[in-house]
Amino acid sequence: MVNKTREEKRNLNTIPVGSLGIICVDGCRPLGEKVDYYLVKWRTERESEHKDSLAFSGYQRETYLLDTKVPRFGSGEAKGVINESVRGDDLFILVDVCNFNMTYSLCGRENHMSPDDHYQNLKRIISAIGGKARRITVIMPFLYESRQHKRTARESLDCAIALQELVKMGVDNIITFDAHDPRVQNAIPLHGFETVRPHYQFMKGLLNHVKGLTIDSDHMMIISPDEGGMSRAIYLANVLGLDVGMFYKRRDYTQIVNGRNPIVAHEFLGTDVEGKDMIIIDDMISSGDSAIEVAALLKKRKAGRIFLFCTFGLFTNGLERFDEAYRNGVIDRVLTTNLIYQTPELLSRDWYISCDMSKYVAYLIDTLNHDSSVSDLLDPSERITNIVARYKNGELN
Repeated sequence: MVNKTREEKRNLNTIPVGSLGIICVDGCRPLGEKVDYYLVKWRTERESEHKDSLAFSGYQRETYLLDTKVPRFGSGEAKGVINESVRGDDLFILVDVCNFNMTYSLCGRENHMSPDDHYQNLKRIISAIGGKARRITVIMPFLYESRQHKRTARESLDCAIALQELVKMGVDNIITFDAHDPRVQNAIPLHGFETVRPHYQFMKGLLNHVKGLTIDSDHMMIISPDEGGMSRAIYLANVLGLDVGMFYKRRDYTQIVNGRNPIVAHEFLGTDVEGKDMIIIDDMISSGDSAIEVAALLKKRKAGRIFLFCTFGLFTNGLERFDEAYRNGVIDRVLTTNLIYQTPELLSRDWYISCDMSKYVAYLIDTLNHDSSVSDLLDPSERITNIVARYKNGELN
């Protein structure tokens, strides 16, 4: 309630950039509908002496979701269609490039959409806008091709090319979550690029579902599964006042398997973990092999409960390994966000906790539409400290 009040007071004093419009590219509709619910609710309740003025025209509506479609021809080709006016609108386009559950007909056969297909649909919608919008912000939780962010050989730089392509098409701002390497924003240094980390939502999900946690350096520790994710672990550890440990991946650089050098072993750097609860934090679970191996190595060192915090749960090799790890006591809970598609099977697992990000995304959209600062939304340290204090006082259900 405190956060909502603070946001509304700040926004009341500024005029919106333009009439708010939200476009959900195919595959991102469930998240978009939750975001729209909060925006409609807040703006209906929000009272403003200016709401009847021309500058606030269209401020309160039944829905901010625009009617858009991407129909396909029998050959699999497609086009973007917007069925209502967007002239002068402040548009926010949501896209989930990881939604493999979406399909289309390709020459009579069912074809599952790849990240390339979703990205192409995003460009089709931007093309359909035709430069008529006042401002375009793309919210792409899983940054397209973010793992291909640097060259190690004669290879493409797909993420940088995609970012440059979007800004050339008229996109003003790009918002992503937990980018694999935030330095990829250097490809578009004169345009808006924000990478947001859901540390608060992870802690909220953990504290609401797990009892008996003692959050201090004697009973809990933050673990980074590799050297690339140390900044995530250090931030959370500093906010919570905990110690940090790190695994680094020893790789075999003499061969390439599935496009990468295979991992020979995970080596641990850090203090004694015996008896402590572990929070392993990373940007994504792909196959999950590394996460489970790191958890198993911590268990061999007599660690206590193990919780995995990962922004994106891809689970590309299925859930069986996690089921087995849970049965064997290797992991206790896995927390990922709803920023990308979640299978019904995943949501039914006892070991899984889903962290809902829709309210947070709605806050970002609401604030940006009023052209206000989002600095406090990007730094959740105060909110984390408050919810931990409430947990220690027994105020959480």
